Amino acid sequence: MSVNIRVANAPVNFGIYAADRAPLTATELLSALAEAGYEGIDSGPIGYLGTVDTLPGRLADAGLALAGGWIDLRYGAEDGFSADQAGLEAALDVFTAVPVPDPVFAPRPTLACPDNAERMARPGIAYGTVEDWAGFAARVQRAADRCRERGLEPVFHHHLGTDVESAQEVEKLLEATDVSLCLDTGHLYLAGGDPLAALRDWAPRIKQVHIKDASREAMERTRAAGGDFAQAVRDGAFPVLGTGEIEMTEVVAVLKETGYTGWAVIEQDAPETGREPAGLLADQRTNREALRKAGL
Repeated sequence: MSVNIRVANAPVNFGIYAADRAPLTATELLSALAEAGYEGIDSGPIGYLGTVDTLPGRLADAGLALAGGWIDLRYGAEDGFSADQAGLEAALDVFTAVPVPDPVFAPRPTLACPDNAERMARPGIAYGTVEDWAGFAARVQRAADRCRERGLEPVFHHHLGTDVESAQEVEKLLEATDVSLCLDTGHLYLAGGDPLAALRDWAPRIKQVHIKDASREAMERTRAAGGDFAQAVRDGAFPVLGTGEIEMTEVVAVLKETGYTGWAVIEQDAPETGREPAGLLADQRTNREALRKAGL
């Protein structure tokens, strides 16, 4: 394992998208992931793992660090963006409550867009949805600046079904802002991008990596049947590491080649319901072993 890269897991791997609809308690999840060999955890929905008062102790008890957490904001319009600031501050309150012995592995506020209904209905087919890129980018910059004011380096997460999906849209955002990037191998691949090229081309801006395997074959099958993003997830668009179309040994090799330092967060977007916790935990043990064999 590289001393400069630590491996984390995430509640999304268990279909946890809301704090009150989780198949495992926070304590159960943290304990199981620590036993599986993970060093960190993404926050998942704010409040699930704990509050400002309880999260630091729970992480310490499990021997895990906080890798970061998702914060979506409506960058497309000023009124929505302003209304979402309370959520940003609540997330930053939680992240800054956790002690960070090594700033390289401080939690990354993961800035992202909310679901875009048109794109969620047709995942992986990029087409322009942002009418005012200047205003959009300016609000992303303001959110990034606020995170830095609170002492944390943010990363922007491109994602299928949102306003920033394709490699071209990521490029536009990087050119218009100084925000760092969370490179998600699976989401970029299913949006038609090349994760290995992106890891090289955007290396100076990448401050977080989400490690996903992915299957374009599964995505195309879902689209042909008229399915949306949620159906693609159910159909296996994000399989266990090593069973999809992304070669993990190549991903790890490029991370080392480019000198990446920080968290590598294993993500395998899972349906919200439908599987027992034991099977989900087994997948995450398999994922950790697959990444270990790949060199991390």
